[in-house]
Amino acid sequence: MKIEPQFLAEKKKTALLVAEAARAVTLSYYGSHLPVCTKQDNSPVTEADRQTEQRMRAVIAQHWPSHGIYGEEYGAANSEAESVWVIDPIDGTKSFITGNPLWGTLVAYCLAQEPVVGVIDLPALGQCWVASQNGGTYCNGERRSVMPCLQLESARFQTTSPDAFTAQEWDVVDRISQQCAMRRFGGDCFIFTQLAAGHVDVVMESGLQPYDYMALVNIVQEAGGVISDWQGQPLHLHSSGQVLASASAALHAQVLAMLAQ
Repeated sequence: MKIEPQFLAEKKKTALLVAEAARAVTLSYYGSHLPVCTKQDNSPVTEADRQTEQRMRAVIAQHWPSHGIYGEEYGAANSEAESVWVIDPIDGTKSFITGNPLWGTLVAYCLAQEPVVGVIDLPALGQCWVASQNGGTYCNGERRSVMPCLQLESARFQTTSPDAFTAQEWDVVDRISQQCAMRRFGGDCFIFTQLAAGHVDVVMESGLQPYDYMALVNIVQEAGGVISDWQGQPLHLHSSGQVLASASAALHAQVLAMLAQ
């Protein structure tokens, strides 16, 4: 899909405005002792999550009232539209409520179900990552790129938590990660920025929703990495939630081959 640069620039500008509005809300709550509720999927939620998403939706509606929005806390509205914004006010709520700085706000603009602009804003770290189709990946205005690791045995592996996988999935992930040079845990969206920065080579996750992964796609791809589901298919609004990101096509192919065994 060929998209005019001006069209992407407009959407990227809006995505950054949405992230900026979210940052003002999240930082006003971060570090405080918030009441925590448990949602039906057993994940935690706070008033910070809800108020932040409300603010994000208001900014999108102000600039693009006909566009769809799909968010974590308030669901989908007009999600069958050609243009849809996929947002997560606080990715890493468990980190947020425990004072860990590795949480972020995710914003993706999707055209015909394909993510073409992505923002990962990390307010507690003072980092804002943005990427658009064929436009590169930038952190605070500086272009970033992966380190092209080619072999699994040389790779640095990271995932958020073994708890995110089923027993069967973890058997596979454990086997793959044990063959890497190093493996680390924790980080949610932050670890995908570390892949884009060349510090991590393989990331595997499961149980994700579209608002967890759509913003990651352009950040990884425009930095020179590869991201897909565990079958090697592109990520879209109806993907399974199993996500694999790698620093090179060769490395990605090795992991996919092991997943297929």
